[in-house]
Amino acid sequence: MLWSIMSKPLDLNQLAQNIKQWGLELGFQQVGITDTDLRASEPALQAWLDKQYHGEMAWMARHGMMRARPHELLPGTLRVISVRMNYLPANAAFASTLKDPTLGYVSRYALGRDYHKLLRSRLKKLGEQIQQYCGSLNFRPFVDSAPILERPLAEKAGLGWTGKHSLILNREAGSFFFLGELLIDLPLPVDQPVEEGCGKCVACMTICPTGAIVEPYTVDARRCISYLTIELEGAIPEAFRPLIGNRIYGCDDCQLICPWNRYSQLTDEADFSPRKALHNPDLLELFSWSEAQFLKVTEGSAIRRIGHLRWLRNVAVALGNAPWSNAIITALESRKGEHPLLDEHIEWAIAQQIEKRNACIIEVQLPKKQRLVRVIEKGLVRDA
Repeated sequence: MLWSIMSKPLDLNQLAQNIKQWGLELGFQQVGITDTDLRASEPALQAWLDKQYHGEMAWMARHGMMRARPHELLPGTLRVISVRMNYLPANAAFASTLKDPTLGYVSRYALGRDYHKLLRSRLKKLGEQIQQYCGSLNFRPFVDSAPILERPLAEKAGLGWTGKHSLILNREAGSFFFLGELLIDLPLPVDQPVEEGCGKCVACMTICPTGAIVEPYTVDARRCISYLTIELEGAIPEAFRPLIGNRIYGCDDCQLICPWNRYSQLTDEADFSPRKALHNPDLLELFSWSEAQFLKVTEGSAIRRIGHLRWLRNVAVALGNAPWSNAIITALESRKGEHPLLDEHIEWAIAQQIEKRNACIIEVQLPKKQRLVRVIEKGLVRDA
């Protein structure tokens, strides 16, 4: 029998309810509880790795099936508390940024402060609160920082279902939220999964600029703009560069087109408010940043981890995709010779600009972008 700090038998059902209330008080929008059994997810994970869909993310393969075995991260783990926190800021300006090719589009989760520290701190507080209530507890918080399958856990904990874009969807909140986990060694009652709500919809698959969602629930990261602009350390494959458009850090298209995101909720966390320099930024301004400027603007931001070089690489591609301008060519020429990786993308961008000047090429993704903008303006009016 388990005992509370008050030397009374521990009512696990009541504790589970307390935990959910404490989580809400800490700023999470939903808290669910599940066991650690992810054996059902292992075959899909192994198949995904076998097909090399993880690209250069060697750490995905290095930890292998540990991702499906939370108890190996914290011996004695019996339950996983899964939480979600909304991150969509007011005035996200999706449409206005995407349809102006002279601006840089930053995935909306990255406009404010890095979410890792905030969520981890809140999860740690939740663990300490449970520990204080119980008198004894082993716990460990995770926020996208350990080999753990957070989305299958969130699904099992009833936070939503896995959409065909592989993200968790919630009927009341769409998908614009972060996930976090707290591993604990208490046999709490578990929550039940919710019914999936995608049906026959394949909007996310058809809107993806690079065709990265190769089949329902399966993303080939090597084709995904988020991977190409964030995780990939080397040169962006030339075939994908025109498809990236003005997306300089991540991509939200598969979420923006999703009908369930009509119900997305705005965040009330001040830390997730957009930084002025990153919200609808002018591409030429971004390309002029020195490394010191980049580090100053991105201090405490998730963007900082890609470094100044990859940031310039991404912006160079976006400039290549922008309408022809002498100012763009001049700016691109001005940064030649700084690094071979950057030079490769500058040369490509200049060639694109010259072809546009000669009226030889048009924007390759225009029909898709126009469709996406129409959907955003119709369904996400407050953010367009």
